[in-house]
Amino acid sequence: MDLGESGERQISWAARSMPVLTAIGERFARERPLDGLRIAACLHVTAETAVLMGALKAGGAEIALAASNPLSTQDDVAEALRTYGVAVHARAGVDRATYYRHIDQALDIGPDLVLDDGCDLVNTLHTERTDLLPGVSGGCEETTTGIIRLRQMAAEEALRFPVVAVNDTRTKRMFDNRYGTGQSTLDGIMRATNAMLAGRTVVVAGFGFCGRGVAERAKGLGARVVVTEIDAVKALDATLQGYEVRPMAEAAAVGDLFITVTGNRDVVRAEHLAAMKDGAILANAGHFDVEIDVRALDDLAVEVHRGVRPSTDEYVLADGRRLLLLAEGRLVNLTAAEGHPAAVMDMSFSAQALAVAWLARERRRLAPGVYDVPEEIDHEVARLKLAATGISIDTLTADQEAYLHSWRVGS
Repeated sequence: MDLGESGERQISWAARSMPVLTAIGERFARERPLDGLRIAACLHVTAETAVLMGALKAGGAEIALAASNPLSTQDDVAEALRTYGVAVHARAGVDRATYYRHIDQALDIGPDLVLDDGCDLVNTLHTERTDLLPGVSGGCEETTTGIIRLRQMAAEEALRFPVVAVNDTRTKRMFDNRYGTGQSTLDGIMRATNAMLAGRTVVVAGFGFCGRGVAERAKGLGARVVVTEIDAVKALDATLQGYEVRPMAEAAAVGDLFITVTGNRDVVRAEHLAAMKDGAILANAGHFDVEIDVRALDDLAVEVHRGVRPSTDEYVLADGRRLLLLAEGRLVNLTAAEGHPAAVMDMSFSAQALAVAWLARERRRLAPGVYDVPEEIDHEVARLKLAATGISIDTLTADQEAYLHSWRVGS
């Protein structure tokens, strides 16, 4: 079949598990909250993203889309989106220069609003395309790494428009970061290696919401999990949940599988690589390919065997030890697998869609900075998801409501 037909089937399959976003798209088609607005987006070009693009387009937006990671782009989905009228500038496997050229092409739309996943589009706006900044009145950021960069921009008073931190909602951190990242990361690792995790030592670098999800899934498969952290509170949390906590310098010698989930660079460095076992597997689940020092791995290797398995490269060191790098050090869940299940992205992208509509309405009143998603949006997404799955919850009685809002009633 041609690419467009294949992409259409992928999108239709994803939409089956995305009832909340589908309902929001139908509402947008009636209310048209984005009429006349141009949106430039830098997101993973997947079937789930296509459902989001459909909802925003139903709301009246004109959209240009670039990829936030060239290895996650699904070319058939990109082609199907073009037939929907979305200007897609993305192709699987492009080099760094082409990746940024695609972002530049998406910005040529002259956006009113921007959607980002990792802050590369916003960064390009503030460095290379400053001519477009006066027309941009707001944006949304999807991932932890991007929020870190945006908050630094805001602290330095460099950010020129308001950005909603979609990543920081309770529903996204719980459902997407914890359960989605946990499942999809191990899915990618097992597709790439066919490794058995039971009885193996898995080192998880970072115990935020994503790292917690990875650790839980690995433990559930029978692995012994070691956590590395720089945050004392998170390290204590990991300890109290039964995980062994060590610095990476110690964990490097005992791990069979290393998974980085920090949002920072050089988490696994040359001195760690030099201490690892023969056959150790290296995987990154952080947004950018900087968490594992791949250049150091190249320098240590005397031979490199590309593609020993899908998305798996073998690095042979001078003493004969072999280290296996997955997905070139990029996001393993989106490179070696298909990313989060559609049911997970239903909630994340529903929050994104509602945040875009809120931003379109409120953007003129907001000063430049990073804003939390309004709590009512988070609750609406959770309520809609429960309704879609047929789950009911209790509601407060009048007496309970009064009790919670009064300080005069004692014990």
